[in-house]
Amino acid sequence: MSQFPIACQPYQQAQAAEYLSLALGCSPIEFSFSKYARTLFDSLQTQLEKAHMWGDFNRSQQNLGDRLAQRWLLVENWLTGMCSLPEFSALATYIPEAVALTLLDNRVAARFSEVDLHFTVTQLMGEHPRIQDRALTLSLDDYFGRMRKHRKVFIPAYHRYQELRQNVLNQQRKNLRLHEFKARPLSSFVRNKLINDVYLPIIGDNMAKQIGALGEGKRTDLMGLLLMISPPGYGKTTLMEYIANRLGLIFMKINGPALGHDVLSLDPEQAPNATARQELEKLNLALEMGNNVMLYVDDIQHTNPEFLQKFISLCDGTRRIEGVWKGKTKTYDMRGKKFCVVMAGNPYTESGDVFRIPDMLANRADIYNLGEVLGGMEEAFALSYIENSLTSNPVLAPLALRDMNDLYQFVDKAMGKPFSNNNLSYNYSDAEINEIVAVIERIIIMRDTVLKVNQQYIASAAQSDKYRTEPSFKLQGSYRNMNKLSEKISSVMNPAEVRRILDDHYLGEAQLLTHGAEENLLKLAEIRDLMSPTEETRWQQIKHDFMRNKALGGDNAEVGDRVVAQLADLVESVQALGK
Repeated sequence: MSQFPIACQPYQQAQAAEYLSLALGCSPIEFSFSKYARTLFDSLQTQLEKAHMWGDFNRSQQNLGDRLAQRWLLVENWLTGMCSLPEFSALATYIPEAVALTLLDNRVAARFSEVDLHFTVTQLMGEHPRIQDRALTLSLDDYFGRMRKHRKVFIPAYHRYQELRQNVLNQQRKNLRLHEFKARPLSSFVRNKLINDVYLPIIGDNMAKQIGALGEGKRTDLMGLLLMISPPGYGKTTLMEYIANRLGLIFMKINGPALGHDVLSLDPEQAPNATARQELEKLNLALEMGNNVMLYVDDIQHTNPEFLQKFISLCDGTRRIEGVWKGKTKTYDMRGKKFCVVMAGNPYTESGDVFRIPDMLANRADIYNLGEVLGGMEEAFALSYIENSLTSNPVLAPLALRDMNDLYQFVDKAMGKPFSNNNLSYNYSDAEINEIVAVIERIIIMRDTVLKVNQQYIASAAQSDKYRTEPSFKLQGSYRNMNKLSEKISSVMNPAEVRRILDDHYLGEAQLLTHGAEENLLKLAEIRDLMSPTEETRWQQIKHDFMRNKALGGDNAEVGDRVVAQLADLVESVQALGK
């Protein structure tokens, strides 16, 4: 074939070589031809003889001599021209066979098969390019030829295509880090009563406003933002990752501290460091994906308000935002797409930084505080501390995998309410019931303290420094604190041991504060009604000194301001004596 290049496919060369080896291995040597090739050869000879051109045709072949490729092309062109006539068009597929018969010129014996290779299958249903009027016409040799081509050409090419596609997908998946964006709820997540009765309905209403709802109640003016605030440890991220998993959404979490206060734009090229650039690339990737995405910006208290302003137009009725993808600016239109925006932050910062969010963005947001008790939900909020700590305690952990009504009945029993074993969904032994109830009784003691700490923390954080009458309270009473405490509880502990666990826990928490460990521990003792006379005296002295220092202008006050403050104190004292 390299010496006489005839146009054909590689699989046809292999097929011809296979046939040639079989034919040459037989004795006597003869080549088989179909009756259709003989018909083409005879018809060509008849047509040329009528035109008195048969001799010219043979001389043209003789002039080409041993140049078989040119001779093949010559005969093929003559046969192709003849098959353009309507009466010979059905035989066009047998042109190569007729060319071979012509070039052999009786130098090798030819054997002609009279078998009819064409047949028609009728009464077929369905649609296919080869089916005409519910009938499929097949040629046996064409069928085997196409089957060989399918096996030798199409299937290997398809496998190479799949391999190449998989390699490209793996490379792009690695570059885009898609595995990081799949919502994976924590195995310790407990869908408690507070989530079922309070959070899921209000979050569901916001999701319906952002991505729409099924049925006739679907809104056409999709807009909005879900803004969740609370102190650390209340499960904002865990809850939203669970919801993204249930809704089948990509969970694109943007880390606020990684962005920092220096990031003002969505352009990754303007990021001050590699981590901020990575977060901006993730954010723009979420916009590029468009559909089935939950964009979750976490810890927004660490970001710049100017950066948050970029989301204002995305959260109103236009649902548009300017982004940058692969170095090119783009306007993303999210109208009609399954795309929602969620932000989370802690407005109560220990460092005293002001929590700032643009007014126009806050105006478009549904704002919920997971750390505060919603009206009428005090009991569910208090119960959530116990529910969320189940997986941390080895005795209570099995309850997280069972009917939650069992837990509620155990809690009622621990609180002295009526209890019946018949209402339990699981067959507990008496020993198991007693141990579970004993652990819950001790956890309730801890829960009450942690809940008071939480209320005091939020109340203190909500006060302005100008109007404080005592040092700010920085100890926290979150779900995270409750989990740390509950893992140490056992059913054999007495009240003194439970108090000691609380003391040790908050002592460690206080020692990690930036400042004010002593006053926070004294305030904690006051909350727990465990303050000794010595501690009471010390606490009153601290509050008196706090008010005195505030009256003098604080540590950073100028000398003149302090003098004025002292004169004001003297005037007040003289007026008090006069009265």
